[in-house]
Amino acid sequence: MAEKIRCSHILVEKMSTAEQLLQRLAKGESFEALAAQYSIDGSRKRGGDLGYFGRGTMVREFENAAFALKKGEISGLVKTQFGYHIIKRTD
Repeated sequence: MAEKIRCSHILVEKMSTAEQLLQRLAKGESFEALAAQYSIDGSRKRGGDLGYFGRGTMVREFENAAFALKKGEISGLVKTQFGYHIIKRTD
């Protein structure tokens, strides 16, 4: 298993917003553009890019979902204490 992975995410407060974004992604919209427009954290300036991280860095729900993805895959909704995430594994 990979020691470090690279992911991007979109973080929103409402499940309804996250569900709408998942639908837009399924229709082929740009993950990076949607992250820049909708994400509520600082990663929005980088199109959602969180850089490389290893286990024990992120909250458990996020980490479990991120490490379960293959490169290029996008998660479903991942709820954490921060809100609703859509995660894309980029490396």
